[in-house]
Amino acid sequence: MVPDPCPPAQDVRVLNGGLQLPESRNGLGYVDKLATTSFGYPSLPHWCVWIEPNPKGSVAGHRWLKRWANAVDAAFNSWSEVIPLTKVAEIERAHVMVFRKRPPLRQLPSGWRASNGRSLLTIIEARRKKATQLEPKVKVMVSPELRAPVLQATALHELGHAFGLWGHSDHAGDVMAVSQGALPVLTVSKRDRLTLEWIRSQSTNFGQPR
Repeated sequence: MVPDPCPPAQDVRVLNGGLQLPESRNGLGYVDKLATTSFGYPSLPHWCVWIEPNPKGSVAGHRWLKRWANAVDAAFNSWSEVIPLTKVAEIERAHVMVFRKRPPLRQLPSGWRASNGRSLLTIIEARRKKATQLEPKVKVMVSPELRAPVLQATALHELGHAFGLWGHSDHAGDVMAVSQGALPVLTVSKRDRLTLEWIRSQSTNFGQPR
């Protein structure tokens, strides 16, 4: 029997700590732009992802719900070609949870700003089956009120954060670019891949039994 890659998380405990400014470093892609944590890079060998389903009682063919789901699924499939992912139906099995929700306004020095998507990292300790381990838990919000290509690009970008790319590239052709230019980026670039591969090769306490 194949082991369950996404057993439910039990005895969850939220830990103090979060993202911190990156140290000066050399690496592939744009690793010098990425944040880390006091526990190491928030990365896992295998990610379990829950995507918010359509509301109960909704019409299955509702075009707005279908458009959002298709865009998020496309983003998930793109990342699944780069790293091991499993989509789960129960939220308690997930490391990453994707919600159909407009992110709240963010206060910046220039004033309040709206955004198409947002990812929020929490560091937890959880028991899965018999092992207790340190895990990143990420809440992803992707607004449904977007054009289909922008929806997909937003989901692709926010999932990139969730899977460990906590920073931004200064190249417009990268999924994790601060500004992607006139056309949304819908394909994970070579620089995105190299950067994520570098992150995944680094020593970390995440995913290790405690």
